[in-house]
Amino acid sequence: MHEQAVSYRKVGSHFVPHPESDALVALLPHRPPFRFVDSVDALQPGVSVVARYTVTGDEPFLAGHFPGNPVFPGVIQLEAIAQTGAIALLSDARYENKLPLFGGVEDVRFRRIVKPGDQLVLAMEMERLSARGGWGRGSARVDDAECCRGRFFFAIA
Repeated sequence: MHEQAVSYRKVGSHFVPHPESDALVALLPHRPPFRFVDSVDALQPGVSVVARYTVTGDEPFLAGHFPGNPVFPGVIQLEAIAQTGAIALLSDARYENKLPLFGGVEDVRFRRIVKPGDQLVLAMEMERLSARGGWGRGSARVDDAECCRGRFFFAIA
């Protein structure tokens, strides 16, 4: 991919995805139903990324979490942030064809319930990268309100 930052543009009340959004999402080893990134808005390979995921209500786990009152689980929000970070990593030529693995998370806070119809804006900023792993800080927001945030550790296989 490219080594330069390409940011999203706001046109009226809409965001225009990164010009290579589909190719960037395709870098993820995840596939539906366990891929929680729909599009990429902004990317600086190996540094930062902003992406989106829309909670459709059709996710299979929502049938049991909770019947009649579906709530998008906090642990899946963390997974969505981690997948977003994986795009920043895998778009960097140093990590092409590698497998980033979730190694841990700390300083996690959940601030808002996420329901079907909500669009998560996912962001990750890398703090430290090495050949074996790294750290990043990420968040999920809906309508400019923070839903979830944390500091993520990952290993590279």
